[in-house]
Amino acid sequence: MCGILAVLGCSDSSQAKRVRVLELSRRLKHRGPDWSGLHQYGDCYLAHQRLAIVDPASGDQPLFNEDKTIVVTVNGEIYNHEELRKQLPNHTFRTGSDCDVIAHLYEEHGENFVDMLDGIFSFVLLDTRDNSFIVARDAIGVTSLYIGWGLDGSVWISSELKGLNDDCEHFESFPPGHLYSSKEREFRRWYNPPWFSEAIPSAPYEPLALRHAFEKAVIKRLMTDVPFGVLLSGGLDSSLVAAVTARYLEGTNAAKQWGTKLHSFCVGLEGAPDLKAAKEVADYIGTVHHEFHYTVQDGIDAIEDVIYHIETYDVTTIRASIPMFLMSRKIKSLGVKWVISGEGSDEIFGGYLYFHKAPNKEEFHQETCRKIKALHQYDCLRANKSTFAWGLEARVPFLDKEFIKVAMDIDPEYKMIKKEEGRIEKWVLRRAFDDEEHPYLPKHILYRQKEQFSDGVGYGWIDGLKAHAEKHVTDRMMLNAANIFPFNTPTTKEAYYYRMIFERFFPQNSARLTVPGGPSVACSTAKAVEWDAAWSNNLDPSGRAALGVHSSAYGNQVKAVEPEKIIPKMEVSTLGVAI
Repeated sequence: MCGILAVLGCSDSSQAKRVRVLELSRRLKHRGPDWSGLHQYGDCYLAHQRLAIVDPASGDQPLFNEDKTIVVTVNGEIYNHEELRKQLPNHTFRTGSDCDVIAHLYEEHGENFVDMLDGIFSFVLLDTRDNSFIVARDAIGVTSLYIGWGLDGSVWISSELKGLNDDCEHFESFPPGHLYSSKEREFRRWYNPPWFSEAIPSAPYEPLALRHAFEKAVIKRLMTDVPFGVLLSGGLDSSLVAAVTARYLEGTNAAKQWGTKLHSFCVGLEGAPDLKAAKEVADYIGTVHHEFHYTVQDGIDAIEDVIYHIETYDVTTIRASIPMFLMSRKIKSLGVKWVISGEGSDEIFGGYLYFHKAPNKEEFHQETCRKIKALHQYDCLRANKSTFAWGLEARVPFLDKEFIKVAMDIDPEYKMIKKEEGRIEKWVLRRAFDDEEHPYLPKHILYRQKEQFSDGVGYGWIDGLKAHAEKHVTDRMMLNAANIFPFNTPTTKEAYYYRMIFERFFPQNSARLTVPGGPSVACSTAKAVEWDAAWSNNLDPSGRAALGVHSSAYGNQVKAVEPEKIIPKMEVSTLGVAI
């Protein structure tokens, strides 16, 4: 993984332009502290800042085909690269890098090879034979990528806004699952799964099929030549990631190099819900556990650095990014270069607490589709940029293409939350890993209520941020908010405070347009706010805004559901076996 920057067709091949590209590439050095590379072909420049994980000795970029007529700079991990190499017997590879297959696949298949890649990636490929290029981004947008256009006719590509915002007339987020071709001068979607149309699926729920698909997604991500660990908050998603990793680590190449003892990491305020739960899970699955504490003041002191790195003014993303940013620095200091994380599960399975109010399975499913499509603007952005701020990579098995296919093909009736039947949020995932003979997790952890990361690190965290913003944004300032910020007008002092900082770093109109907006409750889309009339008066992205659902909801304390009362009794099929 790394940071990439490309300037294509700028009509300037001077040394001064090369120096400028190098200068901008260095803005991404935090993403790849292990190596810097720049390849120039006429007025095209491909730059790279490398975080070496696979083949650190010889995998420096840019990468080439045999005669160096094809040049590639790529940020990514290609998990099926060994299988792809076998399909290219007549090609000679220069390195052992997993990304080395890209140039050779292009030689064989032209622009239509991207769907063959199983992994996360964003890349620029330059074909010097006709001076054409293609750019592509992974299916969901796990890797960050932006595209811009200069007045001189140039096209700019960068892993982060800061690599191109000062030199482009217009720029925007590169859409996930798309390819841009210089020959056509337009985007086209290469990732076209059935769920993207939001048609309602009808496949039966098969717990073992779901479990096995997730286990495969985790195992394939254990591709490494460097030390790694797992983020463990004690919630369902990260706990399952950690449990599966710990169970299958032995026997992998990663274990042969680095041992079978998995390291886990958690962050929170003193007494945070996540810290207690994470320690219990770590003890249960046998990891070497590292618990990091921070104070509200530590987080407040980091706000400006975080907004600079994650490049958004979205409130919930900033709230969750700060503790992840602080934790990532600690993890990197221990010599760890990548971690496995649990992002994506809530979007796929309707895990956010507002899904309790979904009126029917059709709206439930359509909301999950909307949430997955928007992940690159929220949780993927946070997980990618708050870790890469310190040269740490996050891998996300829930967003594996094959796993998403299995999970999104399930009839959404099975995902619906039905308290009267003992079915809480993400019931299908919980039930898939509810193994009495060989349990993955303690039962009460497996059925722990959803905590959004920004809540789980400590309920005082969000309250502290709001209090800090209150000191810096006056009522008079809020009266003029719509005039100062006509696009995505901040409606709270906390949002106004973050917006001021963002605009200072990224003052261009294109920059503010990269951030989504609209009403939200407990991380819902604007459409889902319509599910409960009371929510329109309680618009806050915290999970505690789901009044009457969260056990510690704002101003509405409700009794938590006992784990033994939510064990599902509904019969479902599991690969032909009744449960």
